[in-house]
Amino acid sequence: MAHRHALFSDLIYDEDGNPVATTFIGAEPNYVIMDGDFKRHVPAEVVDRQVIEWLQGQVEANKELVSSGIMNMLGKDDLFTKAMVDSSIKHMDQVMDQGLPTDARMMLGMMGFKIIVNYHGEVIDLEMPAREMPDSDGDW
Repeated sequence: MAHRHALFSDLIYDEDGNPVATTFIGAEPNYVIMDGDFKRHVPAEVVDRQVIEWLQGQVEANKELVSSGIMNMLGKDDLFTKAMVDSSIKHMDQVMDQGLPTDARMMLGMMGFKIIVNYHGEVIDLEMPAREMPDSDGDW
């Protein structure tokens, strides 16, 4: 299935801190990253997949903590809710097909979530509300 959404539109910034625009080339969403006066069009899927894979790794590494936190937010602590939450975590990559709701993106932005990319579309930093990524080696 073709990538139809720019998942992190309005949350992507270039290395100089400028917001990155989103556009479509045909039916494919692209992030428009300025390289001097040149506009580089990077398929949104390239950037989005990097972010989703990183988020999946973080969630998987802290699965029990994330699962219990979600259950606390829902105010439920039963076997069926846990199964639903665990299934949602397992299938987190489906957001690539379904898209991220506008309200969710807006809330992430208000919380200070930023994705910093270079002009090739490589994610070089992920700024989270609680802490900043990557580590000192540049790996995240």
